[in-house]
Amino acid sequence: MKGIFITMEGPDGSGKTTQIKKLEEYLTEKGYDVIITREPGGTKISEAIRGVILNRDFSEMDPVTEMLLYASARAQLVAEVIGPAIESGKAVISDRFVDSSVVYQGIARGLGIENVYSVNSHAIREFMPDVTFLLDLPAEEGIKRKKNQKELDRMELESLEFHKNVAEGYRKLAALDTKRIKVIDATLPIDEIYGMIKSGVEQFLG
Repeated sequence: MKGIFITMEGPDGSGKTTQIKKLEEYLTEKGYDVIITREPGGTKISEAIRGVILNRDFSEMDPVTEMLLYASARAQLVAEVIGPAIESGKAVISDRFVDSSVVYQGIARGLGIENVYSVNSHAIREFMPDVTFLLDLPAEEGIKRKKNQKELDRMELESLEFHKNVAEGYRKLAALDTKRIKVIDATLPIDEIYGMIKSGVEQFLG
């Protein structure tokens, strides 16, 4: 069985975690050994880097530093988890991947899409997602959902304008890669969203 790589993207609060759990159950039923991971994180080293990136006390972090830290965490995750899993025929579902850096640092931070891809080419190597589901959610709704869940981290504490740029950035990126990135309205009921994700995966699996 050939390994597959699926990523879930979207603004904070868009419901990625819920849909990943449902997708994991579906792929397990299809006979896949499923690996769930997240970004930044997923390995001991990557989780340590996550702690630096999201630390509320580091509000002075430079955008380039931020970009490089995300790429470093990603490189370790690919080397230690994603690459070996795909090569051994497993299904990998990741909560965020390089698209997040393209949107958050490349577009919202203004570092440029090509610059972010260039830096991350060393991190991701040949492992781009087969299918990406973008849970599209207005920035205001995402912030409202996150505030109801927990204390906000450094990225979540960014301005409403920044989060609006993120949401719009995701839409721009999806328009550039319509074959891979499937846009889903995250304001729809959970089961309706899952139905669209399941249909997208079935279409890819053929």
